[in-house]
Amino acid sequence: MKFLFDFFPILLFFIAYKLEGIFVATAVAIAASFLQVGLYWLKHRRFETSHLVTLVLIAVFGGLTLFLQDEAFIKWKPTVINWLFAAVFIGSQYIGKKTIVERMMGTSLTLPDFVWVRLNASWAIFFVALGFANWYVMANFDTDTWVNFKMFGMM
Repeated sequence: MKFLFDFFPILLFFIAYKLEGIFVATAVAIAASFLQVGLYWLKHRRFETSHLVTLVLIAVFGGLTLFLQDEAFIKWKPTVINWLFAAVFIGSQYIGKKTIVERMMGTSLTLPDFVWVRLNASWAIFFVALGFANWYVMANFDTDTWVNFKMFGMM
């Protein structure tokens, strides 16, 4: 159920794009992200960091897309968010005693420190690669291909 909740802004973006185009889809994604954060807060009385980061980025990049009527901004959002996630994973190796992977999974798994560091680095590399993949598709293909890639290739 959490996966569906986390996934619904991109699903609504995809549907709106197919029905109305990139600018309507961008507005729908912004509204859906606000709704997602609000509903999560109503249910849990707290905010989830990933939802807030996504909301800020979709509001900024989506807002620029709508204000300037330039779809390039919304296309950059996945690259920026993935590179930010990579930076957080990399930074967590130098801030605090545990990597972010160990903080998230350490209560479920007991692993040597070097394994946590490798897992953390692997996630950072994954997010860097996703950012580059999005950049490559947005720079070399049309918007329809990019939307399909975002929906099916990045999930």
